[in-house]
Amino acid sequence: MPHVTSSGPEERPVYQVGGKSFVFFRGRRPDAFDPDTGERYDDVIVFWVAEEEDKEAMVADPSTPYFTTPHFDGHRSVLLRGSRIGELTRDEVAELVQDAWLSRASAKRARDWLASLDGSDLRFVRPT
Repeated sequence: MPHVTSSGPEERPVYQVGGKSFVFFRGRRPDAFDPDTGERYDDVIVFWVAEEEDKEAMVADPSTPYFTTPHFDGHRSVLLRGSRIGELTRDEVAELVQDAWLSRASAKRARDWLASLDGSDLRFVRPT
């Protein structure tokens, strides 16, 4: 993805475009925990989404690996446990990252990047 920078520690990187985070890896936090054991998750990845409706659709189905917590109420992002990423296909992960980038990139950067793609790349990208 163009114009991406990474900051933070190697084990918990934060990926940004234009100084805006679009994917980051969280450490153990009291808001994300195993409901059976109470153990805090140490593998939560946060992905920005374009609209609150996108988030609601993604977390509505409990069979998917996406979730949220009250801490993220009103925040346009979904959470995914790294231990469950294998439940997604490569294409689904690519689309998740690309959509996160598009949700945070400037309109010009998004247009330029979309224009640079050939047709085979477009299967991962939703129109903006």
